[in-house]
Amino acid sequence: MNKSRHSSPSALVEALASENLPRVRRMGRRERRAAETRVRLFHCALQLFAERGYPNVTVEDITEAADVGKGTFFNYFESKDHLLGVMAEIQSDKVKEALTLAQSGEQTICWVLHHLFLRSAEEPGRSPDLARALLSSFLASEGVRRHMARNMAADGRRMLTQIIAAGQKRGEIDFRLKKEKVALQVQQAFVGTLLLWSLEGQPALETWAEESFQHFWRAVAVSDQEQKR
Repeated sequence: MNKSRHSSPSALVEALASENLPRVRRMGRRERRAAETRVRLFHCALQLFAERGYPNVTVEDITEAADVGKGTFFNYFESKDHLLGVMAEIQSDKVKEALTLAQSGEQTICWVLHHLFLRSAEEPGRSPDLARALLSSFLASEGVRRHMARNMAADGRRMLTQIIAAGQKRGEIDFRLKKEKVALQVQQAFVGTLLLWSLEGQPALETWAEESFQHFWRAVAVSDQEQKR
Protein backbone atom coordinates (compact mmCIF):
# COMPACT_ATOMS: atom_id res chain seq x y z
CA MET A 1 0.00 0.00 0.00
CA ASN A 2 1.35 3.41 -0.95
CA LYS A 3 1.02 5.38 2.27
CA SER A 4 2.24 8.58 0.65
CA ARG A 5 -1.16 8.88 -0.99
CA HIS A 6 -3.03 8.96 2.30
CA SER A 7 -4.28 12.33 3.50
CA SER A 8 -2.26 14.03 6.20
CA PRO A 9 -4.19 14.89 9.39
CA SER A 10 -3.30 18.58 9.11
CA ALA A 11 -4.60 18.81 5.53
CA LEU A 12 -7.86 17.13 6.48
CA VAL A 13 -8.25 19.32 9.57
CA GLU A 14 -7.80 22.44 7.46
CA ALA A 15 -10.26 21.25 4.85
CA LEU A 16 -12.82 20.43 7.54
CA ALA A 17 -12.29 23.69 9.35
CA SER A 18 -12.69 26.22 6.59
CA GLU A 19 -12.42 26.59 2.84
CA ASN A 20 -11.18 30.13 3.40
CA LEU A 21 -7.95 29.24 5.18
CA PRO A 22 -4.89 30.50 3.27
CA ARG A 23 -3.52 27.01 2.61
CA VAL A 24 -6.84 25.82 1.22
CA ARG A 25 -7.21 28.93 -0.96
CA ARG A 26 -3.78 28.27 -2.45
CA MET A 27 -4.67 24.71 -3.44
CA GLY A 28 -4.83 23.89 -7.10
CA ARG A 29 -7.97 22.45 -8.61
CA ARG A 30 -6.75 18.85 -8.35
CA GLU A 31 -5.61 19.22 -4.73
CA ARG A 32 -8.85 20.95 -3.74
CA ARG A 33 -10.88 18.18 -5.36
CA ALA A 34 -8.91 15.59 -3.41
CA ALA A 35 -9.56 17.52 -0.17
CA GLU A 36 -13.27 17.60 -0.96
CA THR A 37 -13.27 13.82 -1.51
CA ARG A 38 -11.51 13.22 1.83
CA VAL A 39 -14.02 15.38 3.65
CA ARG A 40 -16.97 13.71 1.92
CA LEU A 41 -15.73 10.25 2.90
CA PHE A 42 -15.17 11.39 6.47
CA HIS A 43 -18.59 12.99 6.86
CA CYS A 44 -20.41 10.07 5.20
CA ALA A 45 -18.63 7.69 7.56
CA LEU A 46 -19.65 9.73 10.60
CA GLN A 47 -23.28 9.73 9.42
CA LEU A 48 -23.27 5.96 8.94
CA PHE A 49 -21.57 5.35 12.29
CA ALA A 50 -24.33 7.41 13.93
CA GLU A 51 -27.10 5.51 12.13
CA ARG A 52 -25.81 1.93 12.34
CA GLY A 53 -23.01 1.86 14.90
CA TYR A 54 -19.33 1.61 14.09
CA PRO A 55 -19.04 -2.24 13.92
CA ASN A 56 -21.94 -2.46 11.45
CA VAL A 57 -20.46 -0.13 8.81
CA THR A 58 -18.11 -1.41 6.11
CA VAL A 59 -15.73 0.45 3.82
CA GLU A 60 -18.10 -0.42 0.97
CA ASP A 61 -20.98 1.25 2.85
CA ILE A 62 -18.91 4.42 3.23
CA THR A 63 -17.79 4.59 -0.39
CA GLU A 64 -21.33 3.92 -1.63
CA ALA A 65 -22.68 6.75 0.54
CA ALA A 66 -19.92 9.06 -0.71
CA ASP A 67 -20.48 7.90 -4.31
CA VAL A 68 -16.87 6.93 -4.93
CA GLY A 69 -15.11 3.65 -5.74
CA LYS A 70 -13.74 1.43 -2.98
CA GLY A 71 -10.21 2.01 -4.23
CA THR A 72 -10.66 5.74 -3.71
CA PHE A 73 -11.15 5.18 0.01
CA PHE A 74 -7.72 3.58 0.32
CA ASN A 75 -6.13 6.49 -1.50
CA TYR A 76 -6.91 8.60 1.58
CA PHE A 77 -7.28 6.23 4.54
CA GLU A 78 -5.45 3.07 5.53
CA SER A 79 -8.53 1.50 7.10
CA LYS A 80 -11.89 2.20 8.71
CA ASP A 81 -10.07 2.50 12.04
CA HIS A 82 -7.72 5.09 10.56
CA LEU A 83 -10.67 7.11 9.28
CA LEU A 84 -12.22 7.29 12.71
CA GLY A 85 -8.81 8.03 14.15
CA VAL A 86 -9.00 11.29 12.21
CA MET A 87 -11.53 12.44 14.81
CA ALA A 88 -8.89 12.04 17.50
CA GLU A 89 -6.39 13.90 15.32
CA ILE A 90 -8.85 16.74 14.75
CA GLN A 91 -9.43 17.08 18.49
CA SER A 92 -5.68 16.97 19.13
CA ASP A 93 -5.21 19.71 16.55
CA LYS A 94 -7.68 21.87 18.45
CA VAL A 95 -5.59 21.45 21.60
CA LYS A 96 -2.52 22.44 19.60
CA GLU A 97 -4.36 25.56 18.44
CA ALA A 98 -5.24 26.35 22.07
CA LEU A 99 -1.60 25.97 23.13
CA THR A 100 -0.51 28.39 20.42
CA LEU A 101 -3.08 30.91 21.66
CA ALA A 102 -1.93 30.42 25.25
CA GLN A 103 1.70 30.96 24.31
CA SER A 104 0.91 34.10 22.32
CA GLY A 105 -0.40 35.83 25.45
CA GLU A 106 -3.13 37.57 23.45
CA GLN A 107 -5.97 35.91 25.38
CA THR A 108 -6.47 34.89 28.99
CA ILE A 109 -6.04 31.21 29.81
CA CYS A 110 -9.68 31.17 30.89
CA TRP A 111 -10.67 32.30 27.38
CA VAL A 112 -8.32 29.77 25.75
CA LEU A 113 -9.70 26.79 27.69
CA HIS A 114 -13.30 27.95 27.31
CA HIS A 115 -12.80 28.27 23.55
CA LEU A 116 -11.23 24.79 23.49
CA PHE A 117 -14.19 23.23 25.31
CA LEU A 118 -16.65 24.67 22.78
CA ARG A 119 -14.47 23.83 19.77
CA SER A 120 -14.08 20.26 20.96
CA ALA A 121 -17.87 19.85 21.00
CA GLU A 122 -18.31 20.73 17.32
CA GLU A 123 -17.91 17.36 15.56
CA PRO A 124 -19.27 14.94 18.22
CA GLY A 125 -22.08 17.42 18.88
CA ARG A 126 -23.66 16.69 15.50
CA SER A 127 -26.00 14.19 17.18
CA PRO A 128 -26.26 12.01 20.30
CA ASP A 129 -26.24 8.94 18.03
CA LEU A 130 -22.90 10.00 16.58
CA ALA A 131 -21.46 10.68 20.03
CA ARG A 132 -22.53 7.20 21.21
CA ALA A 133 -21.07 5.63 18.06
CA LEU A 134 -17.77 7.40 18.60
CA LEU A 135 -17.55 6.48 22.28
CA SER A 136 -18.44 2.84 21.66
CA SER A 137 -15.96 2.54 18.81
CA PHE A 138 -13.18 3.94 20.98
CA LEU A 139 -13.85 1.08 23.38
CA ALA A 140 -14.44 -1.65 20.79
CA SER A 141 -11.59 -1.07 18.33
CA GLU A 142 -7.96 -1.64 19.25
CA GLY A 143 -6.84 0.49 16.32
CA VAL A 144 -9.00 3.44 17.37
CA ARG A 145 -7.86 3.05 20.99
CA ARG A 146 -4.25 3.37 19.85
CA HIS A 147 -5.11 6.59 18.01
CA MET A 148 -6.87 7.89 21.10
CA ALA A 149 -4.02 6.93 23.42
CA ARG A 150 -1.51 8.76 21.26
CA ASN A 151 -3.57 11.85 20.48
CA MET A 152 -5.52 12.34 23.69
CA ALA A 153 -3.72 10.59 26.52
CA ALA A 154 -0.22 11.48 25.37
CA ASP A 155 0.03 14.48 23.05
CA GLY A 156 -3.21 16.13 24.12
CA ARG A 157 -2.50 15.90 27.83
CA ARG A 158 1.07 17.13 27.36
CA MET A 159 -0.17 20.23 25.54
CA LEU A 160 -2.92 20.81 28.08
CA THR A 161 -0.33 20.63 30.85
CA GLN A 162 1.60 23.42 29.14
CA ILE A 163 -1.55 25.54 28.94
CA ILE A 164 -2.28 24.98 32.63
CA ALA A 165 1.33 25.88 33.50
CA ALA A 166 0.91 29.14 31.57
CA GLY A 167 -2.27 29.85 33.54
CA GLN A 168 -0.45 29.28 36.83
CA LYS A 169 2.43 31.51 35.76
CA ARG A 170 -0.02 34.31 34.95
CA GLY A 171 -1.83 33.89 38.25
CA GLU A 172 -5.11 32.69 36.74
CA ILE A 173 -4.93 29.08 37.96
CA ASP A 174 -4.15 28.04 41.54
CA PHE A 175 -0.40 27.35 41.64
CA ARG A 176 -0.90 24.80 44.43
CA LEU A 177 -2.60 22.42 42.01
CA LYS A 178 -0.51 19.92 40.07
CA LYS A 179 -0.62 20.99 36.45
CA GLU A 180 -0.68 17.41 35.17
CA LYS A 181 -3.71 16.62 37.33
CA VAL A 182 -5.55 19.72 36.16
CA ALA A 183 -4.82 18.76 32.53
CA LEU A 184 -6.32 15.34 33.20
CA GLN A 185 -9.37 16.99 34.77
CA VAL A 186 -9.90 19.01 31.59
CA GLN A 187 -10.12 15.79 29.59
CA GLN A 188 -12.27 14.05 32.18
CA ALA A 189 -14.69 16.95 32.29
CA PHE A 190 -15.14 16.99 28.53
CA VAL A 191 -15.34 13.22 27.95
CA GLY A 192 -17.73 12.83 30.88
CA THR A 193 -19.87 15.63 29.50
CA LEU A 194 -19.91 14.01 26.06
CA LEU A 195 -20.95 10.64 27.53
CA LEU A 196 -23.81 12.05 29.61
CA TRP A 197 -25.04 14.24 26.75
CA SER A 198 -25.02 11.26 24.40
CA LEU A 199 -27.46 9.52 26.75
CA GLU A 200 -29.85 12.46 27.17
CA GLY A 201 -29.38 14.48 23.98
CA GLN A 202 -30.91 17.72 25.21
CA PRO A 203 -30.06 20.55 25.21
CA ALA A 204 -27.24 20.91 22.67
CA LEU A 205 -23.78 19.60 23.54
CA GLU A 206 -22.46 23.15 23.37
CA THR A 207 -24.72 24.07 26.30
CA TRP A 208 -23.51 21.08 28.31
CA ALA A 209 -19.89 21.95 27.49
CA GLU A 210 -20.45 25.54 28.61
CA GLU A 211 -21.85 24.48 31.97
CA SER A 212 -19.09 21.90 32.52
CA PHE A 213 -16.41 24.43 31.77
CA GLN A 214 -17.84 26.98 34.19
CA HIS A 215 -17.85 24.42 37.01
CA PHE A 216 -14.33 23.28 36.13
CA TRP A 217 -12.98 26.83 36.00
CA ARG A 218 -14.45 27.80 39.37
CA ALA A 219 -12.66 24.80 40.88
CA VAL A 220 -9.19 25.70 39.58
CA ALA A 221 -9.19 29.47 39.16
CA VAL A 222 -7.57 31.94 41.51
CA SER A 223 -10.27 34.12 43.07
CA ASP A 224 -10.41 37.87 42.39
CA GLN A 225 -9.46 38.54 46.01
CA GLU A 226 -6.40 36.31 45.79
CA GLN A 227 -5.33 37.95 42.52
CA LYS A 228 -5.40 41.36 44.22
CA ARG A 229 -3.06 40.28 47.03
